[in-house]
Amino acid sequence: MPDVLIVGAGTGGLAAAIYSARAGLETLVVDKAYPGGQIAMTENVENYPGFLSISGPDLIDKMVEQATHFGAQIVSEEVRRIVPIDGGTFQVEGTSSVWDVKAVIYAAGATPRMVNVPGEKELTGRGVSYCATCDAPFFRDKEVVVIGGGDTALDEGHYLTRFAAKVTIVHRREQLRAEQILQDRAFQNQKIHFELPYLPVEIQGDSKVEGLQIRHRDSGEMKTIPCEGVFVFVGYDPSTGLLARLADLDDGGYVKTDDNMRTKVPGLFACGDCRSKLLRQAITACGEGATAAVAASHYVESLSH
Repeated sequence: MPDVLIVGAGTGGLAAAIYSARAGLETLVVDKAYPGGQIAMTENVENYPGFLSISGPDLIDKMVEQATHFGAQIVSEEVRRIVPIDGGTFQVEGTSSVWDVKAVIYAAGATPRMVNVPGEKELTGRGVSYCATCDAPFFRDKEVVVIGGGDTALDEGHYLTRFAAKVTIVHRREQLRAEQILQDRAFQNQKIHFELPYLPVEIQGDSKVEGLQIRHRDSGEMKTIPCEGVFVFVGYDPSTGLLARLADLDDGGYVKTDDNMRTKVPGLFACGDCRSKLLRQAITACGEGATAAVAASHYVESLSH
């Protein structure tokens, strides 16, 4: 019986694994894909303490190395069910495995949100993307559109200018929501253009993206931006479906915890981007992961008394 099972191998889950394993607990990290979560798709991280600049994949590699060095085990499998059982422990069911564990730390993160316009689903992978770091090289010397006005939209839009001939940012408000430093960088970049305040109406194209139709928020004016790629960065939806009948969720579907990352179920903790909070960044996920691991350690110890 592992002491702690961590669902998700993003920064929050890996930080929890480091603290849990260092505390001498048998620690298992289960992730349906590869370690990293959202930050593994980020080209340049500038706000993680200790690094003026580091790529997301490099940061994750260092965290994986650290977690496994202290004895944490990481497996690739999708968790399908978390069941509290008698005695305050849990049974966790995966796609091909079942684990009996003493405590669970839920760090499954969030997934990119769609804008839900015609053509988006049909052309995903054929010009529609949710990851500039992954797909930007396919659009060398082409014109692309970024939908969104937050930090991720501007950061990824700036990255796209390394490859694309022109990047048009479409945002539904007159003002962008991104940090000022990212706004300044975007406004100074001659490859970046803006359509504000416009709403996406339809992603056009048959077998590949050919354009984005947009509508002015106030006047209703319609126009089409010719492009070969549409990158969507309008937020994320928390991956908390497994907790719907266990923990309390807020109106956005994020899991509620106390300051020690405890949910209402004893022994079930949550941290990272799936948690209800103000800021969703790697640094906050790591702090929460550390807190969750220490709280889980205390819980595991309490089971033996």
